[in-house]
Amino acid sequence: MKRIEREFAGRTLILETGRMARLAPGSCLVQFGETTVLCTAAVQNRPTHLPFFPLTVEYREKTYAAGKIPGGFFKREGRPGEKEILSARQIDRPIRPLFPEGFMNETQVVCNILSADQENDADTLALLGASVALNMSKVPFDTMVASVRIGRIRGTWVLNPTFQQLEYSDLDIVVTGSNDALLMVEGGAVEVSEEEIAEGLEIAHEGIRQLIEIQAELLEGLRQPTMEWEPQTSSSELTDRIEGMVGTRVREAMSIADKTARKEALSNVREELEGALEEELSDEEWSDASGEVGDIMRGLEKAAMRKQILDDGIRSDGRDMDTVREITCEIGILPRTHGSALFTRGQTQALAVATLGTSRDEQRIDSIDVQEEISKSFMLHYNFPPFCVGEARPMRGTSRREIGHGALAERAIQPLLPDYDDFPYTIRVVSDVLESNGSSSMASVCGTSLALMAAGVPLKAAVAGVAMGLIKEGDRTAVLTDILGVEDALGDMDFKIAGTRKGVTSIQMDIKVDGITREVLIDALGRARTARLHILDVMDSTLDAPKDELSPHAPRITSMQVNPEKLGEIIGPKGKTIRAIQDETGAKIDIEDSGVVKIAAVSGEAADRAREMIEAIVQDPEVGRVYEGPVKNTTTFGAFIEILPGVEGLCHISELADGRVEKTEDVLNRGDITRVKLLAIDEKGRLRLSRRAAIEEEGEQVAEVEAASRG
Repeated sequence: MKRIEREFAGRTLILETGRMARLAPGSCLVQFGETTVLCTAAVQNRPTHLPFFPLTVEYREKTYAAGKIPGGFFKREGRPGEKEILSARQIDRPIRPLFPEGFMNETQVVCNILSADQENDADTLALLGASVALNMSKVPFDTMVASVRIGRIRGTWVLNPTFQQLEYSDLDIVVTGSNDALLMVEGGAVEVSEEEIAEGLEIAHEGIRQLIEIQAELLEGLRQPTMEWEPQTSSSELTDRIEGMVGTRVREAMSIADKTARKEALSNVREELEGALEEELSDEEWSDASGEVGDIMRGLEKAAMRKQILDDGIRSDGRDMDTVREITCEIGILPRTHGSALFTRGQTQALAVATLGTSRDEQRIDSIDVQEEISKSFMLHYNFPPFCVGEARPMRGTSRREIGHGALAERAIQPLLPDYDDFPYTIRVVSDVLESNGSSSMASVCGTSLALMAAGVPLKAAVAGVAMGLIKEGDRTAVLTDILGVEDALGDMDFKIAGTRKGVTSIQMDIKVDGITREVLIDALGRARTARLHILDVMDSTLDAPKDELSPHAPRITSMQVNPEKLGEIIGPKGKTIRAIQDETGAKIDIEDSGVVKIAAVSGEAADRAREMIEAIVQDPEVGRVYEGPVKNTTTFGAFIEILPGVEGLCHISELADGRVEKTEDVLNRGDITRVKLLAIDEKGRLRLSRRAAIEEEGEQVAEVEAASRG
């Protein structure tokens, strides 16, 4: 066993190996504060026959880590939640490009959260532990990486801020890197400038280097010999042969601007190539070569695209490096929804639809990071159906990619939403990607901004996003604005930046090379700002401010403050009273322990009626006021009349009319509606009522009310 303790970001960091999970090829226990993560790495000895590197990363939270028992019927952890999926992606994306090319042995990294102190997030610790586990194992992985979270509180940069500190931070960004370069950036900010973002990334990289030093100290003498493996690469002879047969046609196809036409041209080239090879080669030779054709064709496509950009400065669709594709925006295209927008940029299109609800529609989240269950009043869900890329494949639930892209777009919008007290709605936006040729997540940001403003949500500012790319060959680089799908797939970087005119609100960077320099990063941020301002100009020409009125189909929410001691009267026995109000008015009523009552109704009349009924329940009887109510009971000495819900008083027989009344039923019967004046409230709280005084004050109105009640 080997264990080291060091101070990092003002807390104790512990790295340990050799005590737990000893049969795993690599394992590391990481503790920061009292948050503890066990990370393991395992690998199969034989390569897979799959056409891609089968790396899987699992990040799993154990509820016992926070002293909790899982909810639900089965009382055990089930499928990973959104936080677990997002954290797993934060580990997967930076380490995947660091495996050697041609390594195809199935590899699995598992990070289990064993203890959660509800102060320190485990996601950055898991990446650190995964790096140690991989580097000490027999897996051919020899780059030490680390991850930190960077925040800024009142102008002071903070590494790995606690959950409590993040509440006061104007940015929350996770940065992953090696000793020499950054590998991944992901997070959100409150309209922070590009220059400040770059400064924060530089400080984060300093923290990453410190963690790599600690990691190197632990790994000294622990590295296992690298396993034997053969690179699964195509033969150079077959590659040269295919290059000679179809290289020119591939380059011609890669210069076609339209995605569908380009795919069709490449498909035709491949079909003809396979047919020609099958005729020329023996059955045994073709059997060996057929599995390599796809990889070789992909390599030719990649080389053609990159050469055209670096040599000629022209992209597949004819644009230069900085031009944004043509944009069109439409709003209000769906008549019954609360807010809708169709955002189209080139061949990427997102349909964003906003729905407003009440506090009952909030998402309830049980997290190990907090002791109590928390609620979420803004949700952005991203859907990527297969038809958006012209494919037919099974639809089996929400993918990890869809969850990740939805979270990225949600972060971009969140800082611009109005305060909940000022706009007490639960908001859900669904972005359905209808066409995709690059940067559909950023199209979702733009569409969501328009849909929310079309719904009448008072956003503080419009939000737009753009994806930047990179082509890097040796010392030659080209930064691309508003990348196409092929430039994402065959390029070296996918750098998404969203924000307003004032600054950045969401950022995500993934690269496929060993790292990028600070100069390239700053260049990309500057170009992204120029593109974002252009996109915002186009969006403003369609809708430059939130609509003044909500959709006629959206609920209107009004709030009223009542005495908390009166809440029981509003609810009634077993909820009878509040259900009756909702059934009669059609409004939805939410009650908070503080005494805040929220009334939601599509029509203003329903909301007003519900408010009146609640006010009638909570108001105290006022001496001298005339009330209207039903006769609850009659006796020989008078009638008991309910003047407020649950509040009754006695109208003595002598107060029923001017003259002498022989019998109460001669004037009032049970069930009659009448008007009476409250004369007094005695020391025991009993109410003395008078029908006679009400007649003197209101004349014939009393008789009309009674006649109407009797039909």
